[in-house]
Amino acid sequence: MKQRVLLLILVLLSILSDVRAQDPQFTQFYANPLYLNPAFAGTARCPRICMNYRNQWPNLSGRYVTYSASYDMHVNALGGGIGALVTTDDQAIGTLKTTNASLIYSFLAPVTRQFSLKFALQATYLQKSLDVAALNFGDMIDPRRGFVWNTNEAIPQNTKVAADFSAGMLGYSKNYFVGFAAHHINQPDEGMLGTSRLPVKITAHGGAIIPLEKGNESYLSPNILFQQQQKFTQLNIGLYYKKGAFVAGLWYRNSDAVMALVGLQTDNFKFGYSYDVTVSKLAGNTAGSHEISAQIQFECKSKRKRYRTISCPSF
Repeated sequence: MKQRVLLLILVLLSILSDVRAQDPQFTQFYANPLYLNPAFAGTARCPRICMNYRNQWPNLSGRYVTYSASYDMHVNALGGGIGALVTTDDQAIGTLKTTNASLIYSFLAPVTRQFSLKFALQATYLQKSLDVAALNFGDMIDPRRGFVWNTNEAIPQNTKVAADFSAGMLGYSKNYFVGFAAHHINQPDEGMLGTSRLPVKITAHGGAIIPLEKGNESYLSPNILFQQQQKFTQLNIGLYYKKGAFVAGLWYRNSDAVMALVGLQTDNFKFGYSYDVTVSKLAGNTAGSHEISAQIQFECKSKRKRYRTISCPSF
């Protein structure tokens, strides 16, 4: 099975002029805010660290494992927020690995006393690595002795680097928020055997906080998220419930999965676990998807001027 997965990767690489890659996804969108939308940089005002781990379809030998870590804070002298984001996507047990390292700046623009806008720019260093030694070709097979021959197929390069640029916008008040982001605006070439440009990914998201008690100790938060990358589209509709430190959520992703979440949230620490139940034709073969998130919220000096932090789900 592993050999078949590796051979499939090779076939895809051999026709990169017609095939385009898509970004890895996270179920806990707001637990990885800078990955969702760079305009989230600095929205918590004080320094914040977010860490994420996703294991997609662990029942398959060529499973996808994605790691992410970010840091952001608001800087009064810059009039906005700064952030750093590192993401690693591991496909087919290390055969194909993509690493992105980003720097982000977001500008805060208060519109009224109740509503604020944030605009952000993101610059990313992209590196894609291929373990060529793990690839198997049909002409390497001896009927009796297995993989013993050298291949005559074209061997792709093992590393590709590129610059990637993105932008985002966020509008929010006390009880609602909307956002828009465009990733890979310059469509960087990540092809390792010919040219393959990463398509622009469009993200639109929004939601509201419906307080059930004073002080937002208990609330409901309906949310919607739409993403499009080339001809692939995804619509997520869900609802969060928070009561004290406890958070629960339920999402539906169009014709693909139902996602359930449980989490704990305090002033300085947040931890969440989510599980995707596959409802597509792959149901019963993938073992779903597991995701874990953790956030550390640091305290900072007393604010010198009024600053509105965003009220949105943490997961």
